[in-house]
Amino acid sequence: MSRASGTPAAVVAECDVATVIPAIAAPRADIRALVLVRVFTEPIAVVSLTLPAAGLSAAELARAIVAETEPQLRERFEDCGLTWTGELPLAGVTPPRTPAFLQSREHIVRDGPAMTVAICTHDRPDSLALALRSVCGQSYERLRILVVDNAPSDSRTREVVAALAAGHDIDYALERRPGLSWARNRAIELSDGEVVAWVDDDEYCDAWWASEIARGFVEVPQADGVTGTVMPSELETQSQLLFEEYGSVRRQRGFDRAVFSPATRREQSPLYPLPPFGIGANMALRRSALERIGGFDCALGAGTVSRTAEDTAALSAVLMTGGTLVYQPTAIVHHRNRREQDVLRDLLIGHGRGLGAFYTSMLMRQPSCITELLALAPQAIKDQFFRSGRRLGRLDQSFPRELLWANRLGLVQGPFVYARARVHARRLRGIPSVP
Repeated sequence: MSRASGTPAAVVAECDVATVIPAIAAPRADIRALVLVRVFTEPIAVVSLTLPAAGLSAAELARAIVAETEPQLRERFEDCGLTWTGELPLAGVTPPRTPAFLQSREHIVRDGPAMTVAICTHDRPDSLALALRSVCGQSYERLRILVVDNAPSDSRTREVVAALAAGHDIDYALERRPGLSWARNRAIELSDGEVVAWVDDDEYCDAWWASEIARGFVEVPQADGVTGTVMPSELETQSQLLFEEYGSVRRQRGFDRAVFSPATRREQSPLYPLPPFGIGANMALRRSALERIGGFDCALGAGTVSRTAEDTAALSAVLMTGGTLVYQPTAIVHHRNRREQDVLRDLLIGHGRGLGAFYTSMLMRQPSCITELLALAPQAIKDQFFRSGRRLGRLDQSFPRELLWANRLGLVQGPFVYARARVHARRLRGIPSVP
């Protein structure tokens, strides 16, 4: 799964069709490109293209975007008084009136909820600095920034926060107990806003990320939580490209808002997160909902043998207790997946472990859900093992089978490792968060 040094596995690009449409250079022939398409800053799609050796000219890119997104483009052009001709002007457009999306953003910034943005981190000072700068640069003013330093091996995280806090309001907190859920719960304990939002320490936020998270809460007032889109910040290696294919925005929920509530339970069970309701790398929850579900399960998530799924368990618990979640696709973060070839198999084992552990945790939280889980079993088997299912059906035929079996291996391990993780969590519970 290696690539020649200096040659990316795929190209990641952005294009706002209301401004100048760029050309895209090709570092080699037949390379894929993922293009995030916006209209007047609003993200509407990710277009996947294969670049010829000469790359794509601006006109060729414009035609490719129209071919995949014409209904969305027509709607947004006509919304602001522009006549849709079926073609994109290469030099941009000036709308006769302000697009409704931009008008509503002004309302969102003014009336959105107060948020604590928590970044839980463990020994990643360089990537943390990038994440912090992106949050500090948000135009949404009702933000408090909190860094939770989880079981650090040195003082570098504290030093990064101190250096950036000179010009921004950033709070630092220590959580000695290792594990992402411990750090998430520490953030809840220290937050003072109506909403707690999380981003990871290996990503950076879109310029309007906080405003778009707030949009979900404002436009769906009953929302207990809002999740957003996770885009790759790079696709430099084949491993990154395969991981993106496995869980990409194009193969998950795309750019259509989705609202989950008791009314949608027949359409998608809270116990069946495929496609996911959202992920912890880009989610926000009301404090009232977090208190209702008892915070995050410390036997799940990074830093435990369960590896992942503390976010899945929390989101599902919100739904299981009658709450409402909003997938707000315009709230975007850019995530850097691990580059190393030998990490991908381990990552997919971890995702499988987390899923198996998640189901075990839900059974322990609410044993009566066994009936619903048994009813979901045929769909789960179809999705895991058959091309007609939603999991395999969205993957290319060339996706390595050994990676799929690694994920299934982790799924089988999940219940056993969750039992170990619960014992370990009980031991840690008696240790104070700070010295």
